[in-house]
Amino acid sequence: MKDFDHLMSVWQGQPKPDQLSVDEVLKQVKKGIRSITTKLYWSIVAMVVITIFAFIITFFLAFKSWVTTVGILIVLVTMLMYLSLIVRHYHILSKRDATLNPAEYLDSLKAYQKNRTKVIGWFYYIYTLLISGGLALYLIEVLETASLPFKLITYGFTIIWFLFTTFYLKPRMFKNEEEKLNLMIDRLVRLKEQFD
Repeated sequence: MKDFDHLMSVWQGQPKPDQLSVDEVLKQVKKGIRSITTKLYWSIVAMVVITIFAFIITFFLAFKSWVTTVGILIVLVTMLMYLSLIVRHYHILSKRDATLNPAEYLDSLKAYQKNRTKVIGWFYYIYTLLISGGLALYLIEVLETASLPFKLITYGFTIIWFLFTTFYLKPRMFKNEEEKLNLMIDRLVRLKEQFD
């Protein structure tokens, strides 16, 4: 009997799980979403500026070779595809309010994360491949009068840059955003479980 009483006192002495403050969780989620949407907003602004620049180059500069124009068009179309993707993600994240219906918001956030992971995974490689191909076609004419060492340095630097962004920068960048999303989803799940 003594053992049972001791066991009961130990069990009752266990710390209770922290109760989450609804206001604090929703404030943290809103702050996290605002951080992601701000990054997306500035990415949209940058892509619009770059796309306008590529459009001007494509249609207002005269090139000798049609290959150069095709290269720029490939880059332009690829940037428009990426722009439409980030605008879509921006609208998905910014259109809902976590305070109106947290359970529905949690479901939409989970769906967004699942879709984003799937799309970003394959799209990034297609994006990189198309940008690289378009840039290579563009550089054929631009570098035709350059010396061989300059051409090699330019193409080498371009290849190194794309390898760096694909295999070093991309995983870190998306991992950081994934961690933020996971943290927000975890907080909303814990909050939901607290009231179930």
